[in-house]
Amino acid sequence: MGHAYTPGLTVTERTIVRRRRLLPIPGTVEAQPDSRVQADTVVARAELAGKVHVVNVANLLGIAPDEIRDYLVKKEGDPVRLDEVIAEDKPFIKWFKTEVRSPIEGKLESVSTVTGQVLLREPPRSLDLLAYVDGTVVEVHPKQGVTVETDCSLVQGIFGIGGETWGNLVMGVKSSDETLTAGQLASSMKGRIVIGGAFLGAEAMHRARQIGVAGLVVGGIHDKDLRELLGYDLGVAITGTERVGFTLVLTEGFGAIPMAAKTFALLAAHAGQKASLSGATQIRAGVIRPEIIIPRRHAADQTTETGAAAPGAERSGIKIGDQVRIIRDPLFGRIGQVVALPPDLKQIETESRVRVLEVELAKGTRAVIPRANVEIIEG
Repeated sequence: MGHAYTPGLTVTERTIVRRRRLLPIPGTVEAQPDSRVQADTVVARAELAGKVHVVNVANLLGIAPDEIRDYLVKKEGDPVRLDEVIAEDKPFIKWFKTEVRSPIEGKLESVSTVTGQVLLREPPRSLDLLAYVDGTVVEVHPKQGVTVETDCSLVQGIFGIGGETWGNLVMGVKSSDETLTAGQLASSMKGRIVIGGAFLGAEAMHRARQIGVAGLVVGGIHDKDLRELLGYDLGVAITGTERVGFTLVLTEGFGAIPMAAKTFALLAAHAGQKASLSGATQIRAGVIRPEIIIPRRHAADQTTETGAAAPGAERSGIKIGDQVRIIRDPLFGRIGQVVALPPDLKQIETESRVRVLEVELAKGTRAVIPRANVEIIEG
């Protein structure tokens, strides 16, 4: 019998994940193979060239470009301080002297006798690459970075914004269908990852930014509140570079949608523990999911024999008993369990003939859904 499989969200108590941590340019790897690292450990480092500033010395001194070297006080490679004289003319009367001063601190990189310009470069900036998760370095990529492996609980979300962060999990609500309000966000949550329920409004998001929470994980938000938070409409490109003061992960979607009971229970069970959070999302080719990674307290024993799932394990298709989330209207966001997988194609409202499945929803109600309209909640 043929089957269809829609990749779903992973929500699992224990698995092994590997994260490749690579520099954007060649650099130096700081971590050693088999070494233990924390989320804030520098595993690799590179130097980014400083910004270049162009000073047109010939124009400022009123000389020909090919005469510029005769008027320079500094030569190529010399360090320069902010407002230090780098060139000057030589008038008969010293009061009429014109001086050209450096607009930066850095070094004089090059001189052009064709344009009469001097290039000044700011000092290089150090780029530190952090491990992001607590774990073990299992592979070193020379001059690029490392691969970190961790034995953990993993929750993937539907959508997120904001970069990588980490902090202890704290529950902001008592149930998965509760709204996280501004009044529930206390100053003690600074630097924490706050778990909400069904919804998070604009007022609560502003309060979270004011407090300085590291991240927020909730079922859903309104798109207009996201637009207000960002100050612009989000396009279809990858997210994760937004700077709004915290990282936000939605586990269900847009609207007031209760967080899946399994997801909420898993997060609640790990309240007080350290977690790593990323809001990076890409929904086109090369899907990237926002994620919450909760390393195990004693992660030294990282073997698949202890019950952790091996990284990269894949399943072959939807099976009876799978928990799924409906991802199309009119039942968008509803969660249920697969109870039947009819083998024959069925005609739907669009008059197309597709493979369907039967899902049992809350209170025992059932619905027949095209298989392409669901995603598996993996665990």
